[in-house]
Formats: sequence, C-alpha cells, structure tokens
Amino acid sequence: MKAAVKAITKNTDESAIASRVDELEWPRALSGLWDIGYGRLGRVLTSVECEGLRALYAKPELFRSRIDMARFRFGRGEYEYFAYPLPTIVTELRIALYAHLYTTASDWMQALSLDGRFPASHDEFLQQCAARGQTRPTPLVLRYRVGDYNCLHQDVYGDVMFPFQVVIALSQPEKEFTGGELLVVEQRPRSQSAGHAIRLEQGEAIVLTTRYRPAKGARGFYRTNIRHGVSPLLSGERYTLGIIFHDSA
Repeated sequence: MKAAVKAITKNTDESAIASRVDELEWPRALSGLWDIGYGRLGRVLTSVECEGLRALYAKPELFRSRIDMARFRFGRGEYEYFAYPLPTIVTELRIALYAHLYTTASDWMQALSLDGRFPASHDEFLQQCAARGQTRPTPLVLRYRVGDYNCLHQDVYGDVMFPFQVVIALSQPEKEFTGGELLVVEQRPRSQSAGHAIRLEQGEAIVLTTRYRPAKGARGFYRTNIRHGVSPLLSGERYTLGIIFHDSA
C-alpha cells in the first residue's frame, strides 16, 4: 500500500496521464452526453493508482473537510474534499479531462441560449471561479460501506459552474463490493423520468452532466434536469474519485 500511495503522490509524468486521457473513448462519451446526459470513457487509472487514491482517505491532512451524508440527509456514507495543493495525479486528470470537454460545454451553453463560453485551459477557468469568490477545491473521494447510498443530487457550488463532471471507480465490483450502482435520472418535461443504473469497473471513468442537458425538440433545444446518486451497497466497501471542475464558494 505504501508503494501505491507513493505512485500517486510523487511528481508523476504529466504527459503520461494526458496521453491516457487522449486515448479514452471520447466520440462515444460526448455523443452519450448529448443523448442521455452521460458517457462512458473507459479505463483511465491503473489498479495501483486506484489503491493509492483509496489509501489517501486515511490522511486527513490532504483534505479540507469530511462530510457525513446522514447528518445532512444526503444519504448514508461519507466523502472528503481534497485541499489545495491537490495530489499531482488529481490535478493532471482535472486539466487533461477539461481539455476534452470545454468545447462541448460551450456548445451546450449556446444550445440552451445561456451566457458563457469556457476558456481553453482549466487554469483560466479556475481564475473565473476565483473572481466570483469560489476558491475551495471540489475533487473528492467518496467511501460507501454496507447499507450506504447517495440520494439523487446535483453538484452546484456557486455561480460559476462547469456543466460536466467525471466519476472514476476506485474499487472492484463483485470482488470488493456488491450493489452500489451509479444512478442517473433524467426529469423530462411532461413525461415520466428515465433512469439508468451503471456499474463501473475499477479505474473506469464516466463523464456526466452536473445539472441538465440540452434535448432537441420541434422548436429547438430545451433543458432536461438530471440528477445522479448511488444505490445501496449490499456488501463490502466502495471508493470513488469525483473530478468536479469548478471550485466552491
């Protein structure tokens, strides 16, 4: 385990992470975002990297806060927000993933006739967050044990918001836990909600909308609200890394 922690806290080869992100299944994922509000990207982290990120959960000095979900009626379980400076691999993932998403994010704003185009670099986007008082980092690690779950929700932390986030599984389904599927539910105007239950393999990433997606109608695009959560864990322990691109107020 010490070797796993060292592998994700030392200075890593940024080009290696960027190359790995470049090779993800972007055409399929971006098409999925437009069609259903999420898209599977494929495997982005190795087993050693996943174990290293999980091990960080026991190091409170790396985090700015721990949330007990039951206390706030968010569900049951807990999660921790990383403090700045983020672990190197988390920073690299944030930068590399953003580079593939900002153009589509701007297209969504245009489709919904909303203000805002996103800059080409994540650093520039964080400067926009800071200008509105959003300076606290939002990448987080979530831990679920037997019976834990996450209520359907949206991750909005201030006026400046990036419309996508990425979830990466850090545990092995069936081997280390059962249950605990990622849930994505779309609320369609004048129609029943549509839901998806998604099982992610260890190291696999999925990109999903933070709040809504533009759906095409007879008179152009309209907004459908989307929430996500996690179904109850039936056995074992499940860890997840969440990459949220905007900072919090």
